[in-house]
Amino acid sequence: MTIRVRAPATTANLGPGFDCAAVALELWNELEVEEGGEPDSEHLGVQAFSLLAPPEGRTFTFESRIPRERGLGSSASVIALGLVAGARAAGREPDPEELLALGLPLEGHGDNLAAALAGGVVLTWETRIARIADDVPAEPIALVPAGRTNTADSRASLPGTVPHADAAFTAGRAALLGAALASGSAELFASALHDRLHEPYRSPFLEDVRTSRPGSALGATLSGSGTTVMVWARKGESESCAAALAELHPGVEVLQLRVATQGAT
Repeated sequence: MTIRVRAPATTANLGPGFDCAAVALELWNELEVEEGGEPDSEHLGVQAFSLLAPPEGRTFTFESRIPRERGLGSSASVIALGLVAGARAAGREPDPEELLALGLPLEGHGDNLAAALAGGVVLTWETRIARIADDVPAEPIALVPAGRTNTADSRASLPGTVPHADAAFTAGRAALLGAALASGSAELFASALHDRLHEPYRSPFLEDVRTSRPGSALGATLSGSGTTVMVWARKGESESCAAALAELHPGVEVLQLRVATQGAT
């Protein structure tokens, strides 16, 4: 039996939605599992598969299109591939929350994995997933610098405490973000894309993008722990916004993306 699975890229946090909000993106990694051969037991996707079915006697072929260590959920996508393929091999219907609980020890942070499994726009806490929308009230454009980042190193750069004013500011914007995503309001979404818990400590590039962003952009957020910055263009203005961003940031890859309404499948 041959099993074929694909899983989307993701962008997590969305500014104030630190460790709980994420969006699946139309950029896909793929996996083909065939009978015969011996797997690489150290591979993250094979480890995820083994949580549901024995990988021995199978060949795993991964096709990776999502840039690695750029904050676009490449590792979460690989884990999602393994989990869904493992569920199929075991004859089980993949359930996003069940798979999230299984895969969380491998991923460490559930927001990216939840979006990769469920698709669309999700909020996650503990091992729960709430898919709150199929789309965002903007069009995502990824600015992908050449430099990479390590999630653990990026998290280590965060302070142990933050001023009460910064915490209150971000809590308010997080509530606004949830309302914007649930209602589909571009106005609320633009107002919500600000954070004081993690973004100021992680990415000077984000501030450069915000300072010079085109008028067609509603705002910008750090994608996961970086280095990618997501620019959120007004609906219908993604092409002109991407062209302007390419001129403003030469040497940075510009990817016009869409929200993936389907998760790993």
